[in-house]
Amino acid sequence: MGLRRERDGHPGWGAGRRGRRGRIPPGPGEPAATPGSAPAPDGASATARDPGPGQRADPGTAPGAERPAAEDAATGSGQDSRRRGGTAPPRKLTVTRVAAWRGRELTRRAMGLFLSAAHADGAAESGLARFTYAVMLNYAVDAAMAVALANTLFFSAATGESRDMVALYLLITVAPFAVIAPVIGPALDRLRRGRRAALAVSFGLRALLAIVMALNFDGWALYPAALGCMVLSKSFGVLKAAMTPRVLPPAVDLTTANSRLTTFGLAAGGVFGAIASGCAWLLGSPGALWFMAALAGAGIWLCLRVSSRVESSAGEAREVVAGGERRTRLSPHVLVALWGNGGIRVLTGFLTLFAAFVIKEGTGGDPVRQLVLLGAVGGAAGVGSFLGNAAGSRMRFGAPDRLIVSCLGSALAATAVAALLAGVPLAVVVALVGATASALAKVCLDAVVQRDVAERSRASAFGRSETILQLSWVFGGALGVLLPPVWWIGFATTAALLALALAQTLLVRGGGGLFSRRGRRRASPPGTERVPAGS
Repeated sequence: MGLRRERDGHPGWGAGRRGRRGRIPPGPGEPAATPGSAPAPDGASATARDPGPGQRADPGTAPGAERPAAEDAATGSGQDSRRRGGTAPPRKLTVTRVAAWRGRELTRRAMGLFLSAAHADGAAESGLARFTYAVMLNYAVDAAMAVALANTLFFSAATGESRDMVALYLLITVAPFAVIAPVIGPALDRLRRGRRAALAVSFGLRALLAIVMALNFDGWALYPAALGCMVLSKSFGVLKAAMTPRVLPPAVDLTTANSRLTTFGLAAGGVFGAIASGCAWLLGSPGALWFMAALAGAGIWLCLRVSSRVESSAGEAREVVAGGERRTRLSPHVLVALWGNGGIRVLTGFLTLFAAFVIKEGTGGDPVRQLVLLGAVGGAAGVGSFLGNAAGSRMRFGAPDRLIVSCLGSALAATAVAALLAGVPLAVVVALVGATASALAKVCLDAVVQRDVAERSRASAFGRSETILQLSWVFGGALGVLLPPVWWIGFATTAALLALALAQTLLVRGGGGLFSRRGRRRASPPGTERVPAGS
């Protein structure tokens, strides 16, 4: 295209590649252009056309040259993009091209922020960053399965038509832990080598089970395959918690690392869950299951790329006594964390099912209103979970015991207020406070177990703790099913149980307990002195 001149003798919008559309204003620290400069000749380098610090501007530009504001913004942003390693804007400006270019730039920046956060505080050097990627894929696979099975018994019973179906749902949620606590936990404790392979196997088996579910979505094989995926997902969580201390950077404590892993995992679950929803909308639920299988296949590769530090057995003293290895007692700090978390899980399980029944009873069969109210309670719980984990990833907790007691006390206070001022708005508040408290207390529990329990029995300890928490959640859910669908009755009953749990937590922290045996308090195992867990 030939050079076209405007009235002032400068290149216009149709000048094409040969014409300069105006000078780029100097950046900070760059000298101003000298009058009388001219456009760079054809074939000149980008450095000659766009002078850097300490370089003179191209000569030949007429005095007083100014670019149009729209092009100034576009070309200026392109210059900034090139300086940051980005891509230049399109030469021919159209809505489609500019939108595509801006989308690429935003994606590039988002990936930069993600990598910066994942590699922060020495996570890249310690191996925590690669471990984070594997954890994110685990959450993504779980989210894809939840989307695919959203209309089946596994995930739709909370709004169920009958209490019998909800009771069956509660039994299904407990079933995986009946295998994890007595079988999988001790087996993982004996696994001294091949931990990365064990994580990869959990993904590989889930990929196969996802294919089985996709091919038998309307058959009997769906439910055993789904239960198998739940068991494998919980097994991954137990092994992940036991391996986290191996890739801990010096600048990050255990509580922060656990919160960071959960926050990244929730974000990945939201993103890939949305993609799975699109697959389900286009291809049906089997399409989401095929997407789940693809994610699980990618998880195999990510697990094998985890740092070899997780395979190290340095510092794992095997204390052998007559008859086998000695079973490590749980320290008082772990007991405090278990009682506090158990009380909060009773509240979250109760509210999950109780709110569904009360709202269904109060809406008079209006499905739209019922969906809106349930969405408000569920959305508050989701926001609270994300806020709790995000806060845990940014804060430093020197005394997890005190934080757990504070979380349980906050949940009790919110539930007591909801018992006095019954209604959906207070249920939303309880869901927000309860989910936030549950997230913070859970990362503290993981940190205390990782810190106080010896490596030789850490996986078993996590299996037992996860079982206790799930049983607490199921107990709360059973209360939500059995109690009358009246707000104040349900909240008053739950507040009384939370008060009992708070009293027990405080007594255990002081060395006693409402349900403790004499002499239960023992000295903390070796290793606790390095980083105090409480008080």
